[in-house]
Amino acid sequence: MAKTVQDILALIKDNGIKMVDFKMVDINGQYRHVTIPAENFSEDTMKSGIGFDASNYGYAVVEKSDMVFIPDPDTALIDPFCSIPTLSMTGNAMIIDTPENRPLAQYPRNIIKAAVQYMKDSGVADEMKILPEFEFYLFDNVGWQVDGKNISATVDAQQSYWNSATEGKGVVVPKQKNYHIAKPFDTSYECRSEMCLHMKDAGIDINYHHPEVAASGQFEIEPQLGEVVHMADATMMIKYIIHNTALKYGKSATFMPKPIYGEAGSGMHVHMILFKDGEPVFSDDNGYSHLSETAHYFMGGLLKHIGSLCAITNPSTNSFKRLVPGFEAPVTVGYATSNRSAVIRIPAYAKSPDKRRFELRNPDATCNPYFCYAAILMAGLDGIKNKIDPHANGWGPYDFNLFHLSDEEKARLEQLPTRLEDALDCLEADYEYLTAGGVFPKELLDNFIKNKRAECSELSKIPNPAEFDKYYNL
Repeated sequence: MAKTVQDILALIKDNGIKMVDFKMVDINGQYRHVTIPAENFSEDTMKSGIGFDASNYGYAVVEKSDMVFIPDPDTALIDPFCSIPTLSMTGNAMIIDTPENRPLAQYPRNIIKAAVQYMKDSGVADEMKILPEFEFYLFDNVGWQVDGKNISATVDAQQSYWNSATEGKGVVVPKQKNYHIAKPFDTSYECRSEMCLHMKDAGIDINYHHPEVAASGQFEIEPQLGEVVHMADATMMIKYIIHNTALKYGKSATFMPKPIYGEAGSGMHVHMILFKDGEPVFSDDNGYSHLSETAHYFMGGLLKHIGSLCAITNPSTNSFKRLVPGFEAPVTVGYATSNRSAVIRIPAYAKSPDKRRFELRNPDATCNPYFCYAAILMAGLDGIKNKIDPHANGWGPYDFNLFHLSDEEKARLEQLPTRLEDALDCLEADYEYLTAGGVFPKELLDNFIKNKRAECSELSKIPNPAEFDKYYNL
């Protein structure tokens, strides 16, 4: 049930709230916040909002009007990481140029809401549900330095195989052997359980948590399927909870896709289903893997636009150090059932009509989730609109392990971009499906590409420690 201003005021009074915190999202998908004393919160706060400068958040704002942040009362929760009782809310950025205000088109939460409205207007579906899987590392120590004298990064996880001579009790995990490993080797179990309890308190239902493949502290938390705007908010909150709970336990959490050379990378696979009038759009008993023609067209749209999608779903240079063969990360443009080597995987265990779905396996959590989920939806809708058949386009189904093909066979397959620069090239050449219906403003995409190219240029100038190993003594 939707909360009202009176509900929020009662929540503040009943829980002794001293501060009200407004969490906003910048272009990179990081929280920023503004806090007011609880006694300053009123009905007018919900109507007039909190003023802010959107250009400081990375948006290429062309409007000259002032911006305000309008909190969404349905997102209200008591922040468990504040010692002073604090109520937290996220919401939407608005432009003050009409009596009712106007959504700032570049603001991430407004973009995912616009994508959902575009879906509804298309008549294809009226609801999208997604399930993002959160893979991350927990380190006991981390540090880095980039200056003229020192270019280095150091991480440590007490449970890692490299501490076999120093750990003292023999409780170490062999390399790449961490998957579902139990206590005493699973040393962060209580930390992750507490994370999940905080998520539940925040209204985020959880399926499970478990150790992932990498021995040096890799784990996964999987929420349940949820409506896409709610899950975009939940993605931000899940990352916030994981980071803050880790610190409470003396650990550091990272969603960096490839923090350790030679160990598995961390992705954020996104499962998706469409519904119309409460009925699943993707289910068909007679279709391949029990998926409908509409589902196949949706997959076709994802696969056609996968190069440009990578710029949004994998927006870091480090992302492409994960997207390499050999670590269950997808590199081949294709689809299949129960095949982790294809970029789209159809889980065979999802048998009931309302659970039949597929997952896009290339995204990682360095993305802005609002942009990521909106772009995925827009690509899929473009596939439905243009009847893009993935089989007719030669994208599968690949019901075999693509990693085991010969080099000659692999050369005939379409591959994901191998660098962020290449993905940005794809986005510059293929963006119309994103701007359809005015969902993604062109100036936002241009500014996003400009910022990311500057990021790539900056990082390309920094010597890599591995280069010393290769070239120092030549």
